[in-house]
Amino acid sequence: MKSIVIGCDHAGYELKVALKATLEGNYAVIDVGTDSEAPVDYPDYAVKVAREILDGRAERGILICGSGVGACVAANKIRGIRAGLCHDTYSAHQGVEHDNMNILVLGGRVIGHALAHDLVFAFLGAVFTGEDRHVRRLAKIAALEETFHTNATRD
Repeated sequence: MKSIVIGCDHAGYELKVALKATLEGNYAVIDVGTDSEAPVDYPDYAVKVAREILDGRAERGILICGSGVGACVAANKIRGIRAGLCHDTYSAHQGVEHDNMNILVLGGRVIGHALAHDLVFAFLGAVFTGEDRHVRRLAKIAALEETFHTNATRD
């Protein structure tokens, strides 16, 4: 059974609960919080989701905040993470197939539960093609991470 990590801030809590219920039984779900609608900071949950993936405990992640934008920006600051904010199914599967996206980011205040469900399953059902052109482009992204990395820790 594939392991999936899911995390959110307070604005994504309701959607996280709904998605987690849908995923359990089909996936081993690692829930890194938050566990209520009390205000928290989305970068903290971007790190928690990313760490589960980078440490090999989860294959892919789902990250939710109000718009999805802030969580996506935060996640993409972490070396080795390729997060994509998706609100359509084409982007959700194509982001994996071409860009080897490992975190799907959703806007809990932007999309409804039915669309979120479709996005998650498009993302989780997709496979990286490994085509030369995509591998070449990912190598360039990794080089950018190396060039612009500031010796910040993964805390």
